[in-house]
Amino acid sequence: MTSPEIDLDSKREHLLKILGAYGRTVVAFSGGVDSAVVAQAAWLASGDRAIAVTAVSHSLASGEREQAEALARQIGIRHAFVETDEFLNPDYVRNAQNRCYFCKTELYGRLAALPLEWQGAVLVNGANLDDQGDYRPGMQAAREHHVHSPLIEAGLGKAEVRALARGWNLPVWDKPASPCLASRIAYGLEVTPERTSRIDQAERFLRETFGIRELRVRHEVNDAARIEVAVTELPRLVGEGARQQICDRLHALGFKYVALDLDGFRSGSMNEALPLVVLHTPLPAGS
Repeated sequence: MTSPEIDLDSKREHLLKILGAYGRTVVAFSGGVDSAVVAQAAWLASGDRAIAVTAVSHSLASGEREQAEALARQIGIRHAFVETDEFLNPDYVRNAQNRCYFCKTELYGRLAALPLEWQGAVLVNGANLDDQGDYRPGMQAAREHHVHSPLIEAGLGKAEVRALARGWNLPVWDKPASPCLASRIAYGLEVTPERTSRIDQAERFLRETFGIRELRVRHEVNDAARIEVAVTELPRLVGEGARQQICDRLHALGFKYVALDLDGFRSGSMNEALPLVVLHTPLPAGS
């Protein structure tokens, strides 16, 4: 039986061969562990024929731009930023269940329009095997723009991606997932810069004040905030001093109601409402 270490070594070499065969490569680089592993592999396989590009918009959490820049510098890969305008698209703003499709369509369209030097380069993302088990309309946008997913092609799941990142000494190897701020807004509630900023400030406050690494502030209807943290962290937030401090800060940010989710943190919890949203939210024409 093949040992896990040997299997991971084999998959790493397969990943490098895949990216080396692409030639010039443009990596959609968020600075998370998945795109960091792809960027590292692309640089090892292709050197200056690879570039990492980070999208910047109102849906990017504060600090993520600077972290992506520092990480790309550590990897050694060429790096660029591109501003995306998904907030100008009414189909994105209305926040139906396929919102991510319009966001990724905007992103991949911008990547395809990079300067002449990168025309014809292969576009790649950081999707891994585990991403195939969740509702991800952005994958449709990737297919339509001929974006490759080398981690999936190499047969790598999330745990293996983290192991590769750790082996390459990438500081994000244990970084919690950090999807865009718009993913915290309840489906059917419009995505606006004001709401994403409110979420960003609330999450930053909770991280900095209570030292909690993995959390979400979900923006529900009626300006309600639903805070998700690990179940083991719940007691820290319900003591009278902490509770009042949290309420004061989130009310100051514009939330009318503040709730602590007793089910605890779970990635993608907004998708739990998808069956109802799919039934009651009209899709944009042509979707």
